Amino acid sequence: MTPSKTPPEVLDIDGFEVRISSPDKVVFPEPGLTKLDLVRYYLAVADGALRGAGGRPMVLKRFPKGIDAEPFFQKRVPENHPPFIDTTTLHYASGTSAEEAVIRNAAGLAWVINLGCLDLNPHPVRAGDLEHPDELRVDLDPMPGVEWSQIVDTAYVAQEVLEDVGLVGWPKTSGSRGLHILVRIAPEWSYRDVRLAAETLAREVENRAPGLATARWWKEERGESVFVDFNQNAKDRTVASAYSVRPLPDARVSAPLTWEEMRTARPGQFTVPTMLGRYAEIGDPHAGIDEAVGSLDGLLALARELGPAEKAPRSGNGSGRRQSIMPLIEVARTRTKPEALAALDEWKSRHAAVVEALQPADILVDGMRGSSSLWYRVRVNLQHVPESGRPPQEELIADYDPWAGKQWPGRTGS
Repeated sequence: MTPSKTPPEVLDIDGFEVRISSPDKVVFPEPGLTKLDLVRYYLAVADGALRGAGGRPMVLKRFPKGIDAEPFFQKRVPENHPPFIDTTTLHYASGTSAEEAVIRNAAGLAWVINLGCLDLNPHPVRAGDLEHPDELRVDLDPMPGVEWSQIVDTAYVAQEVLEDVGLVGWPKTSGSRGLHILVRIAPEWSYRDVRLAAETLAREVENRAPGLATARWWKEERGESVFVDFNQNAKDRTVASAYSVRPLPDARVSAPLTWEEMRTARPGQFTVPTMLGRYAEIGDPHAGIDEAVGSLDGLLALARELGPAEKAPRSGNGSGRRQSIMPLIEVARTRTKPEALAALDEWKSRHAAVVEALQPADILVDGMRGSSSLWYRVRVNLQHVPESGRPPQEELIADYDPWAGKQWPGRTGS
């Protein structure tokens, strides 16, 4: 967000005063949307946005330097939060804990957007019960080279599996390239059970549509398929909820859909301006999601029927780390995505003959979660390169350490 000296604007939202600093600051230059425009957008779709994010602890994903810069993730709610913002303390698998924000009304939406948040990133639990998720999340993540029609086909297979086990799926665009399917469940199962259920769903989708979809966790093994990402149901994970604005130049949003419109819908048609018109016309397609609560018994029974998922072999060097079955080389580790792409371009210039043999899915540029922000890892899968022509692992073009100086609870010297 570019610097601005505009005076703040105070909004009265259902009896709560919310101060919007620098309201004329341009956040999305292409459509010309300001911070105040984003606040007004969220107020217009508040019922739908709160249906997805309200009452849940939320990680604040803040973009203080604009959509072209890396955001930082703030788990702890600011100390000076207003009284209409609730909080609850989450305990993470790393041994840390954080008092996180819980929004319950439109004023809360306006407040988090004023902090520089664009999308909403709630946990799959309610603030009143932090150990038992009430939402199973199906993330359909396309590999490079996969077209929208393949993602939609995978979604319909997932819908079929859900129906067979007595569950109702509610689809939405991710706001990027993929699709999410949300499933309301009774808060009776642990995170471990919910993740197992999600993994079982992914495996069954792959069984019914091999080649179209994959449940393989390791990216280099997926090929040009749609990854049914079950690990979004791990305890520490969050995803952008319905109506979230994503940091893309066109101000694209995560749009709830009906199953009937999936074939004709395209992610790029849902932006802040178009969603305002759509919401005013048809309301929220997910309005009935909270009344469609189901049981995981069917998926957990299927898990027992399928047996344990195949595990990757471990390295023989004593580290206990997984050993890839693919011929991978690592190119770079960088702080930002532009730096990662620049390192990739440099590697390609060094190995032009190799590049000709690569498939789109062989280039692996992954955003990795650091302590408070993303960092990027660049790898190349040489599976399509004849063995005699494969370059060896070289010194990394860039070697950013996201954990440098990080202090871990209970550890010394780190």
